[in-house]
Amino acid sequence: MNYDYLVVGQGIAGTTLAWHLHRSGRKVLIVNDSSRPSASMVAAGIFNPLTGRKLVKTWMADELFPYALDFYGGLETELQARFLYLMNMYRPYRSVEEQNNYLAQTAEPGIAQYVLDRPADLSYNDFLNARYGGLEVTGSGWVDLPVFLLKSREYFIRHELYRESLFDPNDMVLLDDAVEWQGLRIGKVILCQGVDARDNSLFNWLPFAPVKGQLLEVKIDEFPAEKIVNQGIFILPDKSGTHKVGATYSWHDLDWETTEEGRQYLEEKLKGLLKVPYQIINQRAGIRPSSKDRRPMIGFHPQFQQIGVFNGLGTKGVTLAPYFAGNFVEYMEKGKDLNSLVNIGRYFSLYYQ
Repeated sequence: MNYDYLVVGQGIAGTTLAWHLHRSGRKVLIVNDSSRPSASMVAAGIFNPLTGRKLVKTWMADELFPYALDFYGGLETELQARFLYLMNMYRPYRSVEEQNNYLAQTAEPGIAQYVLDRPADLSYNDFLNARYGGLEVTGSGWVDLPVFLLKSREYFIRHELYRESLFDPNDMVLLDDAVEWQGLRIGKVILCQGVDARDNSLFNWLPFAPVKGQLLEVKIDEFPAEKIVNQGIFILPDKSGTHKVGATYSWHDLDWETTEEGRQYLEEKLKGLLKVPYQIINQRAGIRPSSKDRRPMIGFHPQFQQIGVFNGLGTKGVTLAPYFAGNFVEYMEKGKDLNSLVNIGRYFSLYYQ
């Protein structure tokens, strides 16, 4: 066997899976076409334990977040690079009613552990329309995904684990217990192709629900860059001194092009939140590989057990990817259970229709 695993795609899914396989001692090859657009290279990379207008705890936050922080922190040391930024999130109250509702919710132990226990912060009043103060969420931050992905790629290249190539599934020859691809014999092929999986007949029966997202890169005059601000949109302080503002959600016009409509939406939200001037530096768009039930799609083809998929990470990929890459590798290598809520076995009825 030339390789135990071929990992197709080097976004957040493929990269985290390749790291886990590599660390397990398996012989792995990553194949990736870096000329294609990538949602992971556009995403802001924010992780947040309390989401939504109603302040709901992120699914599996108590398990996902510690695992992700350990994973990225360990790789920062190994790769001698900085890409993990721990940063509290400031959520301005929109009204006295919202303030009262949020403070009541923080009495719940599951919520309270992620909220800073102090009076409402009024320090942003000179910069934000936040007359009622706000809630400060802990355990949040962001991962600089371009740095993480590029530093990982450099490592994979140095250790001869990476091949720059367009992957055509028609090049695969399925054997009883392996796959032949471009003259190589491979134990298992794991497709981590993001939205491109929709064009692959092996897994296009899965219920993908891709979402287009856009963000702005802005320069904000005299704005303190200490926390992520989140009120309908996020304002993320970047290490470069600019801020990322996002994001839009669109289930139509699924292309990689920025739009005037997206810019206007984000600017309208930003103007309602900021008291100080800003300047738009850039606008970016990406397509998130989401699923209809908002859970990852992981597992092996119902007919071809040599072909697997690791996809559907959606908007929370920075925390979902490390944990479930570990779960998937333990499933493949040690026979441990794959979480039933992410196992594509839940969709096999669609394949047999």
